[in-house]
Formats: sequence, C-alpha cells, structure tokens
Amino acid sequence: MKYQINIGLEVHVELLTESKLFCGCSTKFGAPPNTQVCPVCLGLPGVLPVINKKAVDYTILTALALNCKISRSCRFARKNYYYPDLPKNYQISQYDEPLAKDGWLEIEVGDAAKKIGIERVHLEEDAGKLIHGEEMVNSEDKEVSFVDYNRSGIPLMEIVSCPDISSPEEAHCYLTTLKRTLQYLRVSDCNMEEGSLRCDVNISIAPPGEKMGTKTELKNMNSFKEIRDALSVEIERQSHLLDKGEKISQETRLWDPKRKKTVPMRSKEEAHDYRYFPEPDLLPLRIDEKWEEELKMSLPELPHQRCQRFINEYRLPPYDARVLTNSRDLADYFEECVENYPRPKVVSNWMMGEFLRLLKNRGKSIRKVKVSPRKMADLLKQIEEGIISGKIAKQVFEKMFDTGKEARRIIEEEKLGQIADEASLKKIVEEVMKESPEAIQDFKKGKKKALGFLVGQVMKKTKGRANPGMANKLLKEKLEEK
Repeated sequence: MKYQINIGLEVHVELLTESKLFCGCSTKFGAPPNTQVCPVCLGLPGVLPVINKKAVDYTILTALALNCKISRSCRFARKNYYYPDLPKNYQISQYDEPLAKDGWLEIEVGDAAKKIGIERVHLEEDAGKLIHGEEMVNSEDKEVSFVDYNRSGIPLMEIVSCPDISSPEEAHCYLTTLKRTLQYLRVSDCNMEEGSLRCDVNISIAPPGEKMGTKTELKNMNSFKEIRDALSVEIERQSHLLDKGEKISQETRLWDPKRKKTVPMRSKEEAHDYRYFPEPDLLPLRIDEKWEEELKMSLPELPHQRCQRFINEYRLPPYDARVLTNSRDLADYFEECVENYPRPKVVSNWMMGEFLRLLKNRGKSIRKVKVSPRKMADLLKQIEEGIISGKIAKQVFEKMFDTGKEARRIIEEEKLGQIADEASLKKIVEEVMKESPEAIQDFKKGKKKALGFLVGQVMKKTKGRANPGMANKLLKEKLEEK
C-alpha cells in the first residue's frame, strides 16, 4: 500500500440482562413500540436511576476476557446532546473514568497472530429507535418519523480498540473474533439484525513513517461484510484525495450499501461538544479485588484455548477444531457426544457434515435441536455395531432431527436394520448374478470394478440395507465358483 492505514473500531454491545441499566423495564426484543418504558428510562422529571449489577458483572467479565485492567473506582457521566430518540437530552455514559482499559485481543490473519489493543471498555445506556415514514403502511404516516423508546435505557457496553488495525481484512477478523468471544461469555447474543451489536469505524491514512492523518468516522453498517466493504471504499477515497494534494476533513460519514459509497453526514464531534460532567444521581462505582476475583473464576474456556485443547486432547485436525469451537454451544454438544461415544473424529465428521447441514437447512439453533448428544452417540453406536449402514444412518438421523425420536425406535418402526442374515443375502446375490451376466464376464477378464458394480446392485435391491461386507464376501464366493 502507498499509505499506512490506521483503523479503530467502536463496538456497541447490548447486554443480555432481563432489565434495563437503571430501571426494571424489560429488555425483551420485539415488543410493541413504547410498551417497555417507565418514568426512569423516559427521563421524566424527579426520577432517580439505580444501577443494574448484572450489567456491571457482564462488563467486567468481558474486560477480563479482553485482558483489560479493571478500575478500582469509576463513575458515570452525562453526555449531553439532543436527538429525538434520547428523551432526557443526555445519555448516562462513562467518559474519563471507564470501567476498564489497556487490554488486547489476539486475532489470526492468515497464519500470523496479531494483538489489537483495547483502549477502553465502558458501560452506558442505549438510546431509543427512530422509525421513519417510508417504513410505514399508511400514506399519511410516510411524511413523519416515529420514536420507539423500548430500547432506551438497555445496558450498552462499548469496546473501543486502539487504531492498530491496518486493513479491512484485519477489521473483519477482529470483529468475528470479538463476537465469538462475547458469545462464549454469554453476555450478549450479538444479533446485528436486532441491533444487539453495532459498530462505528474510525479510519485515517498517512504516508509511511508519518503520524496518523485526519480521521473520519463511518456509520450505518449492518454486517461485518459491509464494514469490510465500506473500509475498502473509504481507503480508496482518502488515498485519492491525498494523491491530489487535498486535505481530508474530520467528519462522520454514512455508508450507502446500494451505491457502494460513503457520504458526508455531519462534522465530527469532539468530547467538549458533549459537555460531559459527572452524573449527580449516581455514586462512584467501587470494584474491589474480591468482586473482580469472583468474576475471574467464572470465566469460561475461551475459543482459542478450547480450539487448542481439542487439537491436543482429541487429536482433531486444526480445521475440525476451529469449526467445532466456533460457538460454545457447538463445542459443548461435541464434548457431551464424545463422553457417550469416545471416538472424537467420528463424532466430528458427523457434526461437521449431517448435523451442521440440517441446522442450516432447518434454520435451527443448537439449543432447539431435538437430538440430544446422547441420542447422537446412540446412532453412531448403531453404525459401529453393524445394525445400520452409514447411508441408512443419514436417513435415520434426518428423521431423528425432525421428530426427536431415538435411533433404535426409527430403525425398528421403518425396518431399516441391516440385512446380515447369510441365507437371505445369498438369495439376493443369486438374483443379482442372474441379472448381470456381463458384469460376471468382466470380472472373469480381470476387471475388478465389476465386483463393485455387483455389490452396488445388491445394495440397490435391498434399499441400502444389505451388510456391504457380507454382500462382498458372498459375491466373491459365487464368482469364484463360476
């Protein structure tokens, strides 16, 4: 690249608490507009906020997973600005005393590892949501905008990276790694479609060896792919300006996904524009060593650690380990399966094949799957014991997935067990040989593929239920007699 790139990401994460940050209103997504509000989250005169401890716990837990230093004392501030979806005309946030700072997250770009600095992790309340007229059905509503305050006051954790990211690909990798970490911690569902995870991007470019240039902020991106695309476009735009000797303005820009362009939104605010001052209605937050230690003890095994353990303990290939540890639920399911059927690679093959295929096709989450790990293990035992073939097992598993029935029950009900009775198979073998004289002649001429064809015909006649080993043996015996 002609210019060095500095990218910093501000990730906003809605926390999975049952109630809001400063009141008892529900945080459940999808309720009718303005039904989950009260005087506190609407900012009516005379109300007093009360901090939600679970939100603080989740933020500390995240900060620990990101190798941050936890502040022994921090406080909330009022961030003053007017937006229609902010009923108080200020947001309770944290400014110069964040809950945690000076951490890092390691990402893998290609075969190389890189640490991205975490500047700060802090807690604040979310704003409401504007619903613009074009989204409305009635023609008279199309000229106005509406406000839904249900989201106002939901606990929002902000994770601010250092400007250590040097390409759109690294930004994408950082976000996917961070999202996976947050989901492992179970502090957020990170659902971008529902607004549980949003990201603002700060980017500047400069000639190599020079200090960072003027930064712009990008907003309005609804997926990690869009963030990567917007960054590529913005890098190209800024590079073009510098090539012509023009200056880059410090501003906030919107990403237009249809035109694949960034467009000006407003001049970039500085901290003094928000007139921060300490929140008078909340005492400083004291986090002692005992509180921090208790949360540290509850930290789960994180994705990178679990992936390495799967490689070492279960002797899985790195690719398998990465897929299976991509989500905590998937990794948990795998380990419970292995407890019941201690052949890790066999379990891995089935989970990465049929299991993930059906999850995707049926649009299911692992937690709603009707096949328990014990039932999956029982199916694999049926294959190992020769009761069903691998091909039939796929049919059985699909029925298990849809109905939740045990493998043995489906095999019995639909008579899918392997035909391993020698007398029965002999009759079928004889029928196949009578119907395939050309294949017999080919075998006699030394064409080994002819045997495979005959085995295939036996499997076809038995609808896949014949024991392939026994069919092979019987066919060889009959062919040698001829």
